Amino acid sequence: MKRRFLRAMLALCLSVLMPLSAMALPFTFTLTANPAGGGISGLPGETVGWGYALVNTDSSNWFVPTLLNASSFSLGSPDASYFDFPVLAPGATANASFDALLHTGLYGVQLFPFVLPGQRDSGFFTLSGEWWSGDPLAGGTFLQVSDAVQVALTLDVAGVAALPLPGSLPLLALGLGLVLLLARQRRRQEAAQLGLRLG
Repeated sequence: MKRRFLRAMLALCLSVLMPLSAMALPFTFTLTANPAGGGISGLPGETVGWGYALVNTDSSNWFVPTLLNASSFSLGSPDASYFDFPVLAPGATANASFDALLHTGLYGVQLFPFVLPGQRDSGFFTLSGEWWSGDPLAGGTFLQVSDAVQVALTLDVAGVAALPLPGSLPLLALGLGLVLLLARQRRRQEAAQLGLRLG
């Protein structure tokens, strides 16, 4: 009687734990930023960005990317809307080059016009998602949330420093204009005073 009870308990435990262990399998995917190494450069005011290669290395489950984050940028305005969140079948790969006109790639940044050559931002892209037993749009079953994958990024400002800086040209023009205006008013006042004395 005791043996039957122990066998029944063992079978119950195994039936409960087996699905949990199956769900805890180390599902994996890889993300690579293009160009290789994740390093790009651009000129002040230019829009630059990264392409990607995304591979579902699992042989039986579907990968659905759900969240893309990047480190903060001090050199420009980031734009995460380039990434198309492709759903990947087992063993499938998705690639996209960065193209600002076609709006394709992983991530874009419009550099501020006042950044200086030699400045750099660095950090990481972080991508996470979900694992499904089949096509999520055709009856697949959600299995678990994926582990996040990080990819290094660097953004350098290219070019040669120009003097004067573009931001200072309008101030210089305004200052010269004010000096000329004041000199002209002074001459008019002096001429008016001379004319009154002579008349």
